Amino acid sequence: MWRYLTLLLFFLFLILVTQSFTQTSASPRSLFFTASDGVRLHYLQAGSGPTIIFVPGWTMPAEIWEPQIEYFSSRYKVLALDPRSQGGSDRANDGNYPEKRAQDIKEFVDQCQSEVVLVGWSMGVTELLNYANQFGTTNIRAFVLVDGFVQLDPKWRTFHWSLIKQIQEDRAAQTAQFVRWMYKKPQPEDYLQRVIAASLRTPTNTAVALMANLIRQDDWRSMLAKIDKPVFYVVRLDFQEQTEILRATLPSARVEVFEDAGHALFVDDSERFNNSLQGFLNTVWAAKP
Repeated sequence: MWRYLTLLLFFLFLILVTQSFTQTSASPRSLFFTASDGVRLHYLQAGSGPTIIFVPGWTMPAEIWEPQIEYFSSRYKVLALDPRSQGGSDRANDGNYPEKRAQDIKEFVDQCQSEVVLVGWSMGVTELLNYANQFGTTNIRAFVLVDGFVQLDPKWRTFHWSLIKQIQEDRAAQTAQFVRWMYKKPQPEDYLQRVIAASLRTPTNTAVALMANLIRQDDWRSMLAKIDKPVFYVVRLDFQEQTEILRATLPSARVEVFEDAGHALFVDDSERFNNSLQGFLNTVWAAKP
């Protein structure tokens, strides 16, 4: 009897240790990187292996990439960045425009001291295109552009000017409306409230500046043309016309349209997104340097 009891206790101990290790290894570390102008940028880090850097969109935090951090950290080193004035990063009075935020990403890439895959969503897409325009593609293995613009047509410019007006009139209400708009599929209310609260951490004047700086330009095709590394462009159905513009500029790009997902398609349909991105990464990392 004592023998069986001892074995039972031993196996229970192994289960507890294994669960503890799994939970610890899956939890991303919260770290900081200081940009050249002294602004501290927060990021999440998990896993090991080839490096993927995830960049969120307007006022969104690094945590928006939770489904990807959990999935990809089992085989990659995953870094999710809070751009300046977003998430846990410093609220900067200066530098809240695409060229400077692209420089932040470049400095972040440089400290990795290895080739990386850059994944940008929404406003993060234009910041990655600004990155390629200013700094080229050295140390970049591939670009993944998620539901962001290649060329801005009048209907989307009108949409963004409307957002800017709403932000200034009632920031809290606009943010709640915008966050709920990002998803096509139902999300838990506590999750939505977390995202809303995170978005509101960006000061209102900064949120306006970020949006205005996005739409001061309406064509990023010349920047896209400078990318000489693999590109994966993933968009929702509303952005399908953008895929034709991208294909005309960069015929070699891989393109996928999510017909039943919202702006945050990597959350709405995380399993499909993760599988699609994994397929792209398989070809990217298998290719010769």
